[in-house]
Amino acid sequence: MASEITVAGAGIFGLSCAWELIRRGQRVRVVEAVRIGAGASGGHVGALAPHAPETWNAKKQVQLDALIAAAGWWAEVADAGGCDPGYARTGRIQPVAPGTEARMAERIAGARRHWPDWAAMELTDAPEAALVPLSESGLWLIDRLTARISPRRACAALAAAIRARGGEIVEGAPAQGPAIWATGTAGLAPFGGNGVKGQSALLDFPASQAPQVFADGLHIVPHADGTVAIGSTSERDVTDLGTDAQLDALIAKARAICPALADAKVVDRWAGLRPRAPSRAPMVGPWPGRPGDYVANGGFKIGLAMAPACAGLLADLILTGQDHIPEGFRPPELTVPG
Repeated sequence: MASEITVAGAGIFGLSCAWELIRRGQRVRVVEAVRIGAGASGGHVGALAPHAPETWNAKKQVQLDALIAAAGWWAEVADAGGCDPGYARTGRIQPVAPGTEARMAERIAGARRHWPDWAAMELTDAPEAALVPLSESGLWLIDRLTARISPRRACAALAAAIRARGGEIVEGAPAQGPAIWATGTAGLAPFGGNGVKGQSALLDFPASQAPQVFADGLHIVPHADGTVAIGSTSERDVTDLGTDAQLDALIAKARAICPALADAKVVDRWAGLRPRAPSRAPMVGPWPGRPGDYVANGGFKIGLAMAPACAGLLADLILTGQDHIPEGFRPPELTVPG
């Protein structure tokens, strides 16, 4: 019998690592200091949206591979634990600003070079969707690669799958090494990372199969349960982790972008810290100077999309010694003692 691996942290990164190890036959124990999804994974938005494809790099390739594989990966999670994570590849619609048509053409060409044919971007002047953002140019950019997932339901589905396959999850207890450390903002501090506050909201508006909207830096994401997620702010150097007037402004902005949301009731508000690594790429790999310890952290705005891929990279390294981790993802030397 293989020795047990400990995963510290039951957010999307920690649970994804645990599940990836279990599905490969490894015994796993997850230890969470508070509760499942207590940190940034307890938010609302769940946009699994690709980076702009016109300037390609290793991070974008890992994310693309994750987005392509996501449907099967999350279907396996749902089947194993009997809990729906709220995943669906519903696409995305973005208004095109006047005068940016040439840049959109470059973006479309980039998608044609790097994305699968079925995921292509295209321009339209007649979008058909329950939520259509206003567009001054009368043009919209659409893609079929973007997907959505419910962060809270995804964590619950992973926990159910892990337990169904014999894994253990302990809540309300500190972890001890050696372990895979997926402990969010606190776990990034030794590497010079930090937390960026985000606020989001859920609106009561049934549009479960509608494409999500991205406009003026704002994600508007319809979910399967008849709600639409709005988010999120990006606030630095804050001490108050509650929701405030900045979220009110964000909701008003969403209503202005998508008039169909004008009368939609706010049913939940959330605020929390999202872990941001110094490089903004996820941090995955051996913890420098601590044999047997690994890091899986720093998802920031793309953690939900990247977690399964990062879990796979780490499982390859730990279980088979295969190291496919991009150089920009590796934990740097410590800036403070770890």
